[in-house]
Amino acid sequence: GGKTQKRLRMSVIQQGTATLRKAKKVTVKTCLDNPFVLEWKTIDGEDMHFILQTLEERIKYTGLKKIETPRVKKRSLTKNQMERKCNASTSELPKEEDAEGHRQKTGWTDTSIRRQLAIGVNEVTKALEKDELLLLLVCKSAKPAMITSHLIQLSASRATPAGQVPRLSETIAPLLGLTSILALGFKKQSDKFTEAIAAIIPKIPALDVPWLQYRTEESVDFAHEGSSENEEPDQLAEVLGDEFMSLKRKRMKSNLSNVILQPMKIKKLVPNPNKIKKPPRKKKKALSA
Repeated sequence: GGKTQKRLRMSVIQQGTATLRKAKKVTVKTCLDNPFVLEWKTIDGEDMHFILQTLEERIKYTGLKKIETPRVKKRSLTKNQMERKCNASTSELPKEEDAEGHRQKTGWTDTSIRRQLAIGVNEVTKALEKDELLLLLVCKSAKPAMITSHLIQLSASRATPAGQVPRLSETIAPLLGLTSILALGFKKQSDKFTEAIAAIIPKIPALDVPWLQYRTEESVDFAHEGSSENEEPDQLAEVLGDEFMSLKRKRMKSNLSNVILQPMKIKKLVPNPNKIKKPPRKKKKALSA
């Protein structure tokens, strides 16, 4: 009697599930979301062509470019090849040295001009945080958009003219010897690009950040008035920098009573909703001694 009951229980367990697992609770993370929608004002049409042409001419004039030699993967030599290489005459060494001498040095052609620019999202972000930029241009091809979206409020808080220019990367990156440029900033006291900055700023639309009543249109007027044909680039850069500082002091004293704040939104996020697992990393083979 007892044995038959045990067999029946075992058969029931084998037919069904061996153990009952409880369904895992879905972890939901709550966070505060910005109630305002911030978007770049894209510069199209004639203004876009003017900005790209101005930058192209100026960069070609300065001759700034990053030179990189393509890396060639060296194949592992067999014992016979190693012996042939060792037995080869040393007469070929001077030829190799001459060939290396003709090669161009890697790196930027002019580091002093390179220091006047902030290239890339990370470098531009750091420069804006330190309030070092006079002008910021962002490429429209940046995907996802959140890569450059934080630069909107950061530029507005620093009263730095900033705009989104289509085809910026595909036009400027090859000139500088780079594969892509998602953000390009021009630093203060940049004497090599002062005239280009003064010409481009009037084409930049004002950023719309509701809780910051700073308008870059005023800086556009100052930059346009401050640019004089009789002034040297160094003097023009100092004038632009001083005018931007005076603008910021005025804006700090501006009346903020017109700002209508909105309550923060509570956003719920489910991390990894599709439960996609990362592929396991391949372990590197131990080098043979």
